[in-house]
Amino acid sequence: MEYTQLGRTGLKVSRIVLGTMNFGPQTDEADSHSIMDAALDAGINFFDTANVYGWGENKGRTEEIIGSWFAKGGGRRDKTVLATKMYGHMTADSDPWPNTDKLSAVNIRRAVDASLKRLGTDHIDLYQFHHVDRSTPWEEIWQAVDVLVQQGKIIYAGSSNHAGWNIAQANETASRRGSYGLVSEQCLYNLAERRAEMEVIPAAQEYGLGVIPWSPLHGGLLGGAIRKEREGGGARTASGRSADALKNTAVRDQVQRYEDLLAKHGIEPGEAALAWLLTRPGVTGPIVGPRTAEQLASAVRAAELKLGEELLSELDAIFPGPGPSPEAFAW
Repeated sequence: MEYTQLGRTGLKVSRIVLGTMNFGPQTDEADSHSIMDAALDAGINFFDTANVYGWGENKGRTEEIIGSWFAKGGGRRDKTVLATKMYGHMTADSDPWPNTDKLSAVNIRRAVDASLKRLGTDHIDLYQFHHVDRSTPWEEIWQAVDVLVQQGKIIYAGSSNHAGWNIAQANETASRRGSYGLVSEQCLYNLAERRAEMEVIPAAQEYGLGVIPWSPLHGGLLGGAIRKEREGGGARTASGRSADALKNTAVRDQVQRYEDLLAKHGIEPGEAALAWLLTRPGVTGPIVGPRTAEQLASAVRAAELKLGEELLSELDAIFPGPGPSPEAFAW
């Protein structure tokens, strides 16, 4: 496993990030523990979760599963760079009580303490804001973060699903306060969805944030969806993204060309999609969310896969990026 520094920090993280969103809803506790053990064995030290994972009436369940895994000892916590996120309501969906969501200083403090309890640890290495809060000023957010850093409850702060100008606003405000600011941005980015290249990734690079792409297979679309459909396995979907996309004739043709190209090279589509992200400027590592040990093994193989310049050019021809702004939309 290769390692890189997270943005401008000195923190070394694996170039594959273990996403845990399936732990609880789709993967039981025992299998989740096995996957995390296998990840450490493969050299993956960067684990990502969120306080809402578990979903519905089971929000927080995923953090609890990670906490019970840490409790097994064996250096598990010390070997893991732990990232979690907060923003959404943690009360029942039917009773969204005030101040249990978004980024007020009150909710940030409560959310950190609740996550620490579920995770069974005394600190979170990377604490991420799951979405932008348009009603809370960054001065308030950084005041809360600075206190938590001083208390030793978190070490770094990161963003998720933020626009380029949000990143600039956040770190300019942090600079005026003498705060360290955001060190990472977790965004939707893959071969089929490259809009982040216009402003989000350039902003992240300018301010020293590591980019952590989520949905690197675009809900299964880039994981051999047409081949699996043909073989009777069905296309894996995430909120219907893969299945809905394949209803579009132009997208289906694009994906077919992609699968045909990789079949010619003898490369698994999902592994190529991950390997492509590892070639992109500013990318720390994609988040993979394995439900099984084999899916984790495939992600590890992707980290070792080297794509040649000719193949990269062919992939770029099939899934062209928008280019940087303002050229992407100005002329």
